[in-house]
Amino acid sequence: MKWIVITSPDFLPGEVSTIDTLFRSGIDLLHVRKPTASADAVRQFLATVPTQWLDRIVLHDHFHLVEEFPLHGIHLNRRNPQSPAAFHGSLSASCHSLAEVAERKTQCDYVFLSPIFNSISKTGYHAAFQESVLRQAAHSGIIDHQVVALGGVTARHLPYLKSHHFGGAAFLGDIWQRTTHPSFTAYLQQISQEI
Repeated sequence: MKWIVITSPDFLPGEVSTIDTLFRSGIDLLHVRKPTASADAVRQFLATVPTQWLDRIVLHDHFHLVEEFPLHGIHLNRRNPQSPAAFHGSLSASCHSLAEVAERKTQCDYVFLSPIFNSISKTGYHAAFQESVLRQAAHSGIIDHQVVALGGVTARHLPYLKSHHFGGAAFLGDIWQRTTHPSFTAYLQQISQEI
């Protein structure tokens, strides 16, 4: 399974150091999602990330920055639903229904499906798919190696996601709420072993 972490929507103290720790712990990709940040703020942020990780970073906003940094790709979403005309990197997208997944998979390298579980970072954002629906979607091939689970994902959910054929797990609130815990590195090792 692919291990993806999505940044907190706000810039955090020590965030770049945490990002370095995440990559050293084995994450495959980091999605930079800073929806209210200016292009200059995101540019300055990317300039502080160790260069060896840039080609594993995906942008959710300010797609033109892929021309300035050697990034992995861009992620289409409600704010930014179209890729730039000349873009040739990795393309991913957010999906909130199985029909959307089936449609977008043909156009993207991978897609997020959410919310799979109750959100940790968004109050009142509840799981949208019953287990039987996910099982049927996996059986029919809608959920496969191109589909990444998002929404309330924690380490304890990984066996469930594997059993439903998800190709990856995207972590957000679970990771950023743990960064100051003494057991943070051990938790990352646990995910690395289970994913």
